[in-house]
Amino acid sequence: MQYVADSARYDRMEYRRCGNSGLLLPAISLGLWHNFGDTGNLERMRAICRTAFDAGITHFDLANNYGPPAGSAEKNFGRIRKEDLAPYRDELIISTKAGYDMWPGPYGNFGSRKYLLASLDQSLMRMGLDYVDIFYHHCPDPNTPLEETMGALAQAVQSGKALYVGLSNYDGATMQKAAAILKTLHCPFVINQNRYSMLDRTVERNGLLDACQTEQKGLILFSPLAQGLLTDRYLHGSIPADSRIQTDGRFLHAAQLTPELLAKLHALQDLAQQREQSLAQLALCWLLQKQTVTSVLVGASRPEQLLDNLQACAAAPLTAAQQQKIDTILGISAET
Repeated sequence: MQYVADSARYDRMEYRRCGNSGLLLPAISLGLWHNFGDTGNLERMRAICRTAFDAGITHFDLANNYGPPAGSAEKNFGRIRKEDLAPYRDELIISTKAGYDMWPGPYGNFGSRKYLLASLDQSLMRMGLDYVDIFYHHCPDPNTPLEETMGALAQAVQSGKALYVGLSNYDGATMQKAAAILKTLHCPFVINQNRYSMLDRTVERNGLLDACQTEQKGLILFSPLAQGLLTDRYLHGSIPADSRIQTDGRFLHAAQLTPELLAKLHALQDLAQQREQSLAQLALCWLLQKQTVTSVLVGASRPEQLLDNLQACAAAPLTAAQQQKIDTILGISAET
């Protein structure tokens, strides 16, 4: 049966502006970093995408190397987009990235004009698209002039293959240099994508948060649940057979589950329960309450997990005392 989107989908979601641009993103976006590679189940992927769109999630975030193997997430999403979401293309924000290792040899990574533009063409082919809505440089490349990398992003827009551009994993100072170049090129740079969670405060220290405000750029966050640590999956110290540590140990390892971390997670769980939330919902609320944040990327291995995370959008704001308690639990001082 042909999929028909829920007619009430836009009533359920908050949409936030990317900096001072005209682009709005849902407060929660769907990230396809995990669970959409060839090791996953296509029908489950389809169910997750349908559930997301029915809930008002219009933004689907990919990269050339998402899988595994690299490229398979774009390929699988492309099939779902064609079979289920094709009538809704003008209601979707589809983003992809290039920067990390993608193919062998000297032209398959980093920030050269040759790599970025070739990768974008490949991404469009895998997804069956004429253009993406946002094309990111995925990581800074210290060995390629910033002018060359930003020029490639501008060329992607000028050629009609991207509507907007973004930067991922940049620090504040480098982002501001890039923003100045893109401004001279009249290129619509609207958003930054960085890792941020209660457990990882790097963007608070590297100038990125402040730079987003200064430059009036959007900010979308990945790993808001710290690869699953900020959920109930590992609270008992055991590692479930279907957990990310067991099924995809590239980014989260058993050695990270120290007694000290588990004690902190239990204390955060107690606070979440006082708020009648899950630990994951508390972690998402903490991010969504920050003024600089445009959207938070969540992944999902099943539709129910996505719906559970979406409840964070309707939760009461954290009080100042609750925010301070989180920092106290994690050993973070006001000067940090």
